[in-house]
Amino acid sequence: MTARTELEQLSSAELHDRATRLAWRRLDVSFLWDLLRTIPEARAAAGDEERSESDIMRPLALLNDLVDADRGELAEALRPFYVDYLEQHEDAPPEDDVED
Repeated sequence: MTARTELEQLSSAELHDRATRLAWRRLDVSFLWDLLRTIPEARAAAGDEERSESDIMRPLALLNDLVDADRGELAEALRPFYVDYLEQHEDAPPEDDVED
């Protein structure tokens, strides 16, 4: 079984927790920024157009959604984002540990 197949068997909440913990451990601000940018699209994909538009217009609403990104339809819509990140970075050393 491939790593991706194993990751796709995890719940959306588990994927969120695993990806965000890894990003914090790696100090990967880029991932967290990409997650924030992806949330409005994920909201729209989950059928919540009104909330998606609110996220775009009001950054505080977007930050609130970041806190909720491990639950419900939003978490389901973000699954591919989490799986891709974990597949690429889970076994890689943090940037500080990479030798030049």
